[in-house]
Amino acid sequence: MPAPLPPFDLDLLRSFVTIVDSGGFTRAAERLGRTQSTISLQIKRLEDGLGKRLFLREGRGLDLTPDGEILLTYARRLLGMAGEACALLMEPEVGGVVRLGTPEDFATAHLPDVLWRFSRAHPQVALEVQCDFTVNLLDRFARGEYDLVLCKREPQGPAGGVRVWREPLFWVASDRLILDAGAPVPLVLAPAPDIHRKRAIDALDAHGRPWRMAYTSPSLAGIKAAVTAGLGVTILPKDMLAPGFHIVNAEHGLPDLPDIETALYRQPGPLPKAVDLLAEHIVRSLERTADRTAAG
Repeated sequence: MPAPLPPFDLDLLRSFVTIVDSGGFTRAAERLGRTQSTISLQIKRLEDGLGKRLFLREGRGLDLTPDGEILLTYARRLLGMAGEACALLMEPEVGGVVRLGTPEDFATAHLPDVLWRFSRAHPQVALEVQCDFTVNLLDRFARGEYDLVLCKREPQGPAGGVRVWREPLFWVASDRLILDAGAPVPLVLAPAPDIHRKRAIDALDAHGRPWRMAYTSPSLAGIKAAVTAGLGVTILPKDMLAPGFHIVNAEHGLPDLPDIETALYRQPGPLPKAVDLLAEHIVRSLERTADRTAAG
């Protein structure tokens, strides 16, 4: 006889994920409106059904076992898919307009598939997406011109917003560029107030490395074209490297760069249902992408 399927009850998985996210059984019980003993029994059912321990209960800490780490990735994905299915099949049709602001590079690399899935699930919602620099996005958000904005910030940056992405940045050049260790670093960057531009210049200045602005373009396509031509160095996340690009860091005397963080901001107060649905969809989708990247 085939082995029975594991007990992937969504209620059990939701309690499991909430324990991890909230940092303990007590806080998870408060968040879910249940008693701590109920949450403990749910985890015991999940562990008994899987035949695996999910938490290391040693001392006062609460860490995941290797099996728990694996389950966490799949639990998030299963809960996200279930939420999308409910939105598509069970919720009343939602309409309206949602105004979203986002940095161009993030929109190009991470959002197309996310927004396509949302549009497929909610065809009556009209999305108005605009790309701009983070400083401009936040200014227009403060004036009420966007319902939601994705913006880049320093890790553990300003209060507010929900962190949806964090990634390391690298110095990047093409095979056509020959870097002279004694010459100023030729930079290919977006104009101010782009956060990547500030990050690059601040890092070089702190390191005492001279630089010159070789090429400035407000578009990601323009920056990549200039780097491809060998005109200079830019900074990018690893998953945005184009063919022929390679990372140039310490071996060329370039300083390490701190990670960059992307957060989602929502206008305060009551908003149309479509806005909250898109916000939840973006957070869930990017969490799943980050989990797959980490697991991969």
